Amino acid sequence: MTTDRVMLLIDADNVSVDVIEQGVEALLAEYGALHVRRAYCTAESALKHQTLFKRLGIRPMVNLAAGKNSTDIALAVDALDLVLAERPEVVVIASSDSDFAPLVSRLREKGCRVIGIGQEGKTGDETQAVYDAFTVIAHRKTRSAAAKAPAKKTTRRKPASAAPAAPPPPPPAPPPPALPPMPDKVRQILAALPELVRGETVELRVASERLRDADLLGKTASSTKFFAPFADRFELVPTKAPNRVRLRD
Repeated sequence: MTTDRVMLLIDADNVSVDVIEQGVEALLAEYGALHVRRAYCTAESALKHQTLFKRLGIRPMVNLAAGKNSTDIALAVDALDLVLAERPEVVVIASSDSDFAPLVSRLREKGCRVIGIGQEGKTGDETQAVYDAFTVIAHRKTRSAAAKAPAKKTTRRKPASAAPAAPPPPPPAPPPPALPPMPDKVRQILAALPELVRGETVELRVASERLRDADLLGKTASSTKFFAPFADRFELVPTKAPNRVRLRD
């Protein structure tokens, strides 16, 4: 355990949440603290994995995809800004992508030790060689996936006095259904109000200003009426005289 300031930046669209969780546990065991924890992903991923992000104290950085590498670029820009502002001794990049090689070199020039975390089977040797140190983490199969694997057949001779076999255990519960596609308008609202993805509430006054800046709300339009068509996604509180908005669970 050290006293170094450590910054963790996660390419959450590239590595599984299981690998992210294992990586956070390993870093906390080694350094004792992670001073910056950010995950770069789409609005759909942030909403789908918000429970894990809250539990691990990871701040989701929502990116409305404008191209193939838009999330990678957002991570790289933030990395340089944070290094200049926070002065960490160690920067950890969780991604199996080889495109971060120029960023790793630049961070090293700034005096940082740069460590990589990647997923087994997705990370090439050339990617690992760029970093000062690299940890490859195996993706652990979920219980439901293991249940679907074919069982190995074994043959056993029962003794003459053997008792009747116990009935098989009930099958595991099916996995929860996937989230439905998110409308473009909802993605635009979440991009303007990223606090909602993190489970926070936003004052309607502040929300109105940001929605107008994003050309989503007219200058004289009512914010309460604006959210009415999206009542299944957003909740205005308190009910009688709402002055805040939050994302429904």
